[in-house]
Amino acid sequence: MPTVVTPKRFGPPLGMYSHGMVAPGGEIVVVAGQVGMGEGRAVAVGDVGAQTRQALENVRAIVEAAGCTMGHIVRLQTFLTHAQDIPGFMAARGEVFPKYFPNGAYPPNTLLVVSRLVQPELLVEIEAMAVKPASPATAKRAPARPKATKKAASSRRKASRKR
Repeated sequence: MPTVVTPKRFGPPLGMYSHGMVAPGGEIVVVAGQVGMGEGRAVAVGDVGAQTRQALENVRAIVEAAGCTMGHIVRLQTFLTHAQDIPGFMAARGEVFPKYFPNGAYPPNTLLVVSRLVQPELLVEIEAMAVKPASPATAKRAPARPKATKKAASSRRKASRKR
């Protein structure tokens, strides 16, 4: 599982996030921005809290399909379309984060306010990055080295003769 990083000179985060995280080696799972849509349509038009909960539930479904849990998430990036929705977003996150991150190690999160999302009724979009733990077979496997081509080998021999 990832480990929270807080530099000594930093105070605690201002909300439910960590300043940084270190993840043990494994495969990176990148989750495209998820919005408040379920079954192909926007949920609760005009309700940033309901859309936040749905977007996070969509993130959860994707990381679990990739063989991870929410606890493997090492980064979130959130886009809101209205600054006045920040309190509603924070309240919704406050409701679901203890369930998703029961140990209180919340992933780093960047929160941005943008002019709009792909569909005007969408108020929030959340991207995620997780690190899937390496399996014992993957961890033991040495990284593949590219094979040298005949041309590259010939160039190396010529260069060593010139020395």
